[in-house]
Amino acid sequence: MDIVEKEMLSRKSEIKKELRIVFDTNMKITDWDIPEADDRSAAKLLLEIMREGLEEISADIESGKYDNY
Repeated sequence: MDIVEKEMLSRKSEIKKELRIVFDTNMKITDWDIPEADDRSAAKLLLEIMREGLEEISADIESGKYDNY
């Protein structure tokens, strides 16, 4: 295991926690803006938006955007 892998693994739970915070915060905002919203549908849509964002980051990685970050 190289030093980058060790670093990322040491922060894995914190990174996942931060993702959960982003998700939960956006669900709360949706509930404040639209109290009658179907929460399950909102959660699914939010998850899809987050996945799209991750795919955009993945494309940036593949194009070399982070090669010399």
